[in-house]
Amino acid sequence: MLLSLNKDTINSKMFQIGTAFDRSALPQAATFDYHLNELRKLQNLEESVKLGGGKQNIAKQHEKGKLTARERIELLIDPGSQFQELGLFAAHGMYENEGGAPSAGVVTGVGRISGKLCIIVANDSTVKAGAWFPMACKKNLRAQEISIENRLPIIYLVDSAGVYLPMQDEIFPDKEHFGRIFRNNAVMSSLGIVQIAAIMGPCVAGGAYLPIMSDEALIVENTGHVFLAGSALVEAAIGERIDNESLGGARVHSEISGVTDYRMPNDNVCLETIRSIVSKIGEKPKAGFDRISPVAPRFDADDLLAILPPNTTKPYDTYDIISRIVDNSEMDEYKAEYGKTIITGYARIDGWAVGIVANQRKIVKNAKGEMQVGGVIYSDSADKAARFIMNCNQKLIPLVFLQDVTGFMVGSRSEHGGIIKDGAKLVSAVANSVVPKFTFITGNSYGAGNYAMCGKAYDPRLIFSWHSARLAVMSGAAASKTLLSIKLSSLKKTGETITEEKQKEMLKEIEDRYNDQTGALYGAARLWTDGIIDPRKTREIISLGIEMASHNPDIPKFNPGVIQT
Repeated sequence: MLLSLNKDTINSKMFQIGTAFDRSALPQAATFDYHLNELRKLQNLEESVKLGGGKQNIAKQHEKGKLTARERIELLIDPGSQFQELGLFAAHGMYENEGGAPSAGVVTGVGRISGKLCIIVANDSTVKAGAWFPMACKKNLRAQEISIENRLPIIYLVDSAGVYLPMQDEIFPDKEHFGRIFRNNAVMSSLGIVQIAAIMGPCVAGGAYLPIMSDEALIVENTGHVFLAGSALVEAAIGERIDNESLGGARVHSEISGVTDYRMPNDNVCLETIRSIVSKIGEKPKAGFDRISPVAPRFDADDLLAILPPNTTKPYDTYDIISRIVDNSEMDEYKAEYGKTIITGYARIDGWAVGIVANQRKIVKNAKGEMQVGGVIYSDSADKAARFIMNCNQKLIPLVFLQDVTGFMVGSRSEHGGIIKDGAKLVSAVANSVVPKFTFITGNSYGAGNYAMCGKAYDPRLIFSWHSARLAVMSGAAASKTLLSIKLSSLKKTGETITEEKQKEMLKEIEDRYNDQTGALYGAARLWTDGIIDPRKTREIISLGIEMASHNPDIPKFNPGVIQT
């Protein structure tokens, strides 16, 4: 809740928000322990996923004189700097019949190389020899999309046996399939985005175009090979007998074909050369987002784990979340007394000016004295948020969305009051917004509320979920009852009678299955989000995201289109 005016707020440029509490006292202590335990489980899973194809396959990689994808990235980025991985849990629980594909067989993320932010894409050859699964393609396209949106250099560390043939129909011919990657290579080059590729293993068939359509290509001796068809296929097709090294090895492409630009003796030298090349990239104009010296929040980030209830249906005060993320726990709140189920305001995060749009999860009272349900978007809150988003576009202020939304208010009163019109106004403002948008799903993300609060379909520069997130058309309880009703109606038509006990059993089975499909991990596996983060990293990722976005100064004029009034 907003604090009353006092000496601190009078002397401050912005109002202090949030409340202090004792994290060691109940119920906060129990909530903190619950979330900490959930994060430990997630960390254990992360460690397992980062092993890729397992320790045995990692050892085989080393025996060939090759580093793993993650070892290569560690050497490529600046010492002591952080690599913000994107899509770590991609393909989790998928392709089980194929033996699984941890991280979809490719590691992607944002790293600092010679002081410059870069997108990095590295095939993990410990996973099915780095073969391309459908989710690997989707993950590569997402990495390129982030590079394009933010005009960041992109580094490809290529080590892949090519398309995973048993699933070729899901990766080859469509618009968002494999060929789109090479189309993007060409478009990115025309936009002046630096692309550097290192051939550090096999680079086969259509995949051979990726490094050669980059600005510069390096190839590692003995391990790097690039060709449209390998030696076995060449013999089968035209009867020519030749080994892979003679067909498309480092010497061939550096001395004879001229396909590659640098011949490297090993992985380490190759990575050091990339660092040297990147260090010489010139500076370009920035977008001009406002930043001053950062100030830490007044409250401990650990409190975030004590605020959010384990049960996502329970209310809480979103001001307490915001106050643990923004500088000095201060915010200039916009229309504070109006449309209270969405909080809007100007703040700073790590010194960057931001506009915050957050669902208030506490039950609030409107001007008429009526109680409004937290997490629900009403006409007044939709109207306010739309106007605020337009203001941020006028002022060139990046937007941060904190999603914990159960949807729009329903019922005759809302319909007669024009909830669809006001909801459309908010969706339109989000869709046409031109400033960078960053979305964090902290709890629920249901139905059209996901769209209005800048879900994946509305082009946030980055979208992460907390471990507590739930993404679905509606809540598990509501959906399960609907699905059960449909199933019972179908069974009754056949004359089958279902006991009340059996109905309860069926309901639990449906609800459990539905809830599994709404969890943060399910969404991250399908790249509905860029990953699952510890809530305490939210501030750090927002700052990184705005720094990334600042590299693209080409922000078009804001045109909200036709707005229903």
